[in-house]
Amino acid sequence: MELLFDIELSKEDNLLKRFEEIHDYIYANDGLSPQQTLEEFVKILFIKIFDENKKLKQFSVSSDEWNEIKSGKNISSFFDRITSLFVQTQKEYQDIFDTDDRIKLSPNALGFTINKLQGISLLGSSQDAKGLAFQKFLSHHEKDGRGQFFTPEPVIDFCVAMMQPKPEETIIDPACGSGGFLMSALKYLQSANQNLDTSKTISQYIFGLDINRSIARIAKMKLLLEANGKTNILCTNSLEDLDSVKLSLGQQNGFDLVLTNPPFGAKITQSSVLSKFDLGHKWGKNCEFYQTKTVYANQNAEILFIERCLQLLKEAGRMAIVLPNGNFENPSLDYLRYYIKQKAKVLAIVNLPQETFIPFGTGVKTSLLFLEKNSKNEEKQYPIFFGRITKLGYQGNKNGTPIYQKDKFGQIIKGENKQPILDEDFSTTIENYKAFLKGKKIETENSFSIQFNELNGRFDYDFYSPENRKLFSNLANFKTVRLGDICEIVKTKSRKLKDPNLIVEYVELSDINTHSYEIINSTTNQVHELPSRASYEIEQGDIITAIAGNSVGTRKHATAFVTEDLAGSICTNGFRVLRNFKIDSYYLLYYLKSEMFLKQMFMYRTGAAIPNVSDTDLANIIIHLPEQKTIVDISNKMKKAFELRQASKQQIESIELELG
Repeated sequence: MELLFDIELSKEDNLLKRFEEIHDYIYANDGLSPQQTLEEFVKILFIKIFDENKKLKQFSVSSDEWNEIKSGKNISSFFDRITSLFVQTQKEYQDIFDTDDRIKLSPNALGFTINKLQGISLLGSSQDAKGLAFQKFLSHHEKDGRGQFFTPEPVIDFCVAMMQPKPEETIIDPACGSGGFLMSALKYLQSANQNLDTSKTISQYIFGLDINRSIARIAKMKLLLEANGKTNILCTNSLEDLDSVKLSLGQQNGFDLVLTNPPFGAKITQSSVLSKFDLGHKWGKNCEFYQTKTVYANQNAEILFIERCLQLLKEAGRMAIVLPNGNFENPSLDYLRYYIKQKAKVLAIVNLPQETFIPFGTGVKTSLLFLEKNSKNEEKQYPIFFGRITKLGYQGNKNGTPIYQKDKFGQIIKGENKQPILDEDFSTTIENYKAFLKGKKIETENSFSIQFNELNGRFDYDFYSPENRKLFSNLANFKTVRLGDICEIVKTKSRKLKDPNLIVEYVELSDINTHSYEIINSTTNQVHELPSRASYEIEQGDIITAIAGNSVGTRKHATAFVTEDLAGSICTNGFRVLRNFKIDSYYLLYYLKSEMFLKQMFMYRTGAAIPNVSDTDLANIIIHLPEQKTIVDISNKMKKAFELRQASKQQIESIELELG
């Protein structure tokens, strides 16, 4: 029987086509899921690389073997050879293969795969061919299988460009997934330094950790194909004991740069883990926040990752991290932002559009946080860069369809390389940040800066935008009061809700005519039929205003005056009830639809899923008080408008049409 052990390996410049052929064959013939297909394919690639590395020349299937496999015969010599190769591969890469891992491909799929790859030198093929093949092939199939570990490439490249890694800086991603940040950092270093020793950079300066073994394999594979040598991708839990994590990486002194997109929303519940983190404990507040001895029952993984990333950095080390917007704005996380300000210098905060992650499986609103770990005597007065990305270069649809720049005639604009130019503003923001670093004052449509002492409890872009700061600056020139100082904000549930059989009228957000300040509808229910959000009893003369929902702070914001006919009704907790006014209630009603009020409400909105305004922020809304004559004039006009509407209703109701 002919064996092709001495097959001459050749370079292949169209690896992507080969990879797709293999993947499609396995998927079509073996009944595996897209994710299982990808995992099996990656196993075979590891065996191939091991065989090339060791010059074993056993990664082969002879023409006789292949013909017999296709005819349904069992070729034990072929299977024994490949199985033996896999066992050796497992030993070589113990950190990413379990001892009980096995090849799950059918004889046909295994023979087909090896037949397609045996004549190719993966290690010898050009870096461009390998890079293109893996970026396109893996990005496509990662999305098909496990979109949650895929970060959009434009976001990754933007973070790297903002941090500007330098040769011989140690770089780590403690939640590396398939290695996107690490590959982008390598690509940046290669383009900025023509003489970069890629093998040395990968083996000595680039590190990645991931808890998922099959994902860590992909990251390791990408780096192995860039450089034939040692890689520092480990399958481990980054939130385990810090010393053991550093020891396993051989970097006890820490890293120069952290680039990461940690898992969002996953809850860490093990007290043994939580107790080792400052942010695993509850925090109290007197004049300042302080850490208590009480450990949380659970904590969001991304919050613990913020602390772990700072721990992994050297003094003056830098980090870029993708986080849900709640971490930047939610009042309940004030302690987190206090902690960050104590531990690090805030370099930049960049807001991403709602649709950024939609092609990759989630609609969570995110922002990017760039930090520098505090040196011992860090100066606390410094400028902070804020940016907002409005154009991603791709659509927020399932496929992330590219969007290109067009001229006034609707024709796609092409660059010097004759390729279409993406319609994005990442590059503009990078240029603005570079100008900011040189000391230039930045205030463009989507970029600005503030001083550290202006950074209060919030980190979100909208809160500090020039438009909002101008609003408050203008208000400072007038007589103003806080909403919480001129009325009672009702937050106590109605006693009526204790009687399950009581019949009540119920008012929802959608029952408001936002143009006329009127409650135009209500539903009649027994208390036990009401939704859980039914909360507050309203009285004649009250004002109700929305504090939850997508319309908060927009022109569709719901505010209404409670008339006699709806007194005693129950309203949803999406409203707050205002009563016992110390200023004219009709003037206040008018003000609650003004541009000044709506802008403040929009600025105070928090929450990634359903926007809401906290009671504290609602109480802090600033009310402009003009001179008394103006207040009286506005109040009279508001009363007159209500009287006219009431008269209009009565006129309509008085019409009788006799049919006969």
